[in-house]
Amino acid sequence: MTKEEFSLSRKKLGKTQKKLAELLGMSLKTIHSYEQGWRTIPAHIERHLYFLLINQRGRQDSLKPCWEKKLCNVKEECPAWEFQSGHLCWFLSGTLCECTQDISQKEKLKICKQCDIFTDLMR
Repeated sequence: MTKEEFSLSRKKLGKTQKKLAELLGMSLKTIHSYEQGWRTIPAHIERHLYFLLINQRGRQDSLKPCWEKKLCNVKEECPAWEFQSGHLCWFLSGTLCECTQDISQKEKLKICKQCDIFTDLMR
C-alpha cells in the first residue's frame, strides 16, 4: 500500500489521523509516518484498512461470495465457505483458490488486490 492509498483509505473512512490512530490502536505519529512515506505500511495494517472499508455501515450492494464468482469445486474444504465469508477470501489465510494457495499473506494480498472479488468490493 502506498502512502497515497493509505491517506485515501483514511479519508474514505471519514476519519481524522487521530481517530484512525485510535481505531487501529497505534500512535498518531505512526499514522503521520505512514502518510508521509517515512514508514512502510505493514501488510496487517493494509488488510485491516481494507476490512474496515469493505464493512462500512451503509453499504448497499450485495456481496456475492467467491465460491459463486469463481465456480469453486472445493468450497466445502475452504475457510471462506466454512465461515460464510466469501467476500473476505482475500482476508482469510488458508483459502483454496488456485492462485493464492501455499503463499505468504503478504503475497496473497498482492494477488487478491487484482482479483474481481476484491476490486468489486473496493468500488
